[in-house]
Amino acid sequence: MTGFTATAVPRIDEVDPEAWDACAGPDNPFLGHAFLSALEDSHSADAQAGWLPQHVLVRDGTGRLVAAAPTYLKSHSYGEYVFDHGWADAYERAGGRYYPKLQCCVPFTPVPGPRLLIRPDAPQDARKALTGALVGLAQEHKVSSLHITFPTEEEWDYLGEVGFLQRIGTQYHWHNDGYRNFDDFLDRLASRKRKQLRKERREAQSAGLDIHTLRGSETRQRHWDAFYRFYLSTVDRKWGSAYLTRRFFQMLPERLGDRIVLMWAERDGEPIAGALNLMGRDTLYGRNWGALDDYKFLHFELCYYRALDFAIEHGLARVEAGAQGRHKIQRGYLPQTTYSAHWLRDAGFAEAVQDFLVREKHAVELEMAGLMEFSPFKRDGDVED
Repeated sequence: MTGFTATAVPRIDEVDPEAWDACAGPDNPFLGHAFLSALEDSHSADAQAGWLPQHVLVRDGTGRLVAAAPTYLKSHSYGEYVFDHGWADAYERAGGRYYPKLQCCVPFTPVPGPRLLIRPDAPQDARKALTGALVGLAQEHKVSSLHITFPTEEEWDYLGEVGFLQRIGTQYHWHNDGYRNFDDFLDRLASRKRKQLRKERREAQSAGLDIHTLRGSETRQRHWDAFYRFYLSTVDRKWGSAYLTRRFFQMLPERLGDRIVLMWAERDGEPIAGALNLMGRDTLYGRNWGALDDYKFLHFELCYYRALDFAIEHGLARVEAGAQGRHKIQRGYLPQTTYSAHWLRDAGFAEAVQDFLVREKHAVELEMAGLMEFSPFKRDGDVED
């Protein structure tokens, strides 16, 4: 830590937005000060919700912020998408206290991206100082564990080298292979899959709905009031918890502007369904979906096909459709490896978890190889109808 000073702050508003964003970079909207502050200011991610901010900051000798990590002291394991409930149960059955724990992540957002945010012109050892500060904070709080979820693969490799346990998972992403339009993408698919996707789009678009795409500046309060109802409807159907507050959705257009891409469906002027995306430098990130009525294939149209249309039109490299959902494979969203890294204070517990992770990694890799067999893309030797 020579030459660096590390602190933890209980609100991201205590950090100058420009200084934070100089570390986070412009590529991923979820890591920016605007998105993280919206989560806190809307009381979606705060102490009352079990997400006490403890954002770790590293400054150089001049006081300039050179590294940061979005970090939370948590009293539960909800809203993370890398599941450690089994670890918590085992640790507490053995007489330990798993909570609170430290979580370095973007709350409620399983979007891969940097978690060790380093200013491009930072001194060489800034990342080492930041990692040390994170572990030091965990030790200071005497927590059971520190979890860094959905980092980049390069960060994951580094964290493994410095002693973190390594875990992998699976998401579904679509990659833009220079497609000129949606039909160009369809031409790359096997005949049977191509016909199925055309059928799904045709049925969704012939249901008498007005379907269109809105950027953030085009949205109005009525859209966000309706979208919050969509969000609650989805939560109710999945027997989940509504992590995000109404105020969060109201803040989004104020904070994120045209990085918001909202796929929208109405019938006779009445909102029916919507799919919320955020746009990064080269990626469209699918986040939330909801509907008040059931229309065949409307979910696929708004969440997947419209996202592909938008990505192709705007020259984006990929669409990330998030966690879960093998049905995404048939629509061109193929399995991708995701990463997490874990520091456990108890050496015996860490040894047991490491044994589990070795076996889990083998199972995940086998599953991903099997899932690739369901790829809709043409293969050598395929005969067209």
